[in-house]
Amino acid sequence: MNSKSNGNHAPFIDHGRLTGLLAFFQAAEQLKDTLRSGTSRSGRAESTAEHSWRLCLMVLLFEKDIVGVDIKKLLKLCVLHDLGEAISGDVPAPHQSDGDNRQERERRDFQALCADLPDDVASDFMVLWDEYADAVTPEAQLAKAFDKLETMLQHQLMPAADADFHAFNLSYGRDRTEVFPLTRQIRERVDARTKELIKDRKSAQNA
Repeated sequence: MNSKSNGNHAPFIDHGRLTGLLAFFQAAEQLKDTLRSGTSRSGRAESTAEHSWRLCLMVLLFEKDIVGVDIKKLLKLCVLHDLGEAISGDVPAPHQSDGDNRQERERRDFQALCADLPDDVASDFMVLWDEYADAVTPEAQLAKAFDKLETMLQHQLMPAADADFHAFNLSYGRDRTEVFPLTRQIRERVDARTKELIKDRKSAQNA
């Protein structure tokens, strides 16, 4: 058995299980120091942990507008989807290609991160990671769509981003954001603002 009662309906878990859970939790903290190519509105480098947090916040904000999706599973996917980057880091979108082994590497890294976990938790986490990577279920498809939208919205806050940087966002992740009416609607709003930023940046460059 993994737990026993202390008489107050609060279970104790065995020593080995607790050790494994805490070891994973501490190792996952590395995501706070995993930097992305984007920045905050102050110009400070953004961490992958911050991206994952804001992605989860986005899900909560639109929870009442999401139909036919398991919100709990969606949040799990959003929390776990980039944890493999805690080991090998992030690859900026412009540097990604269909021919690289990024997904394979991130899966190995995530699996290594899960090594200390109890077998049942590690198995559950790997199933969720694979579900996100395969992007077949509505939850995984929506997680990927929101992932792209969060990134683009963050890019709009970057003070040093130039016109070419913003122009990249007009094609970025469109295959993901077109899947759902809600994400298409959000994308239209994001693209409209991106076009305004491109015009502003070009005007500033030519001034």
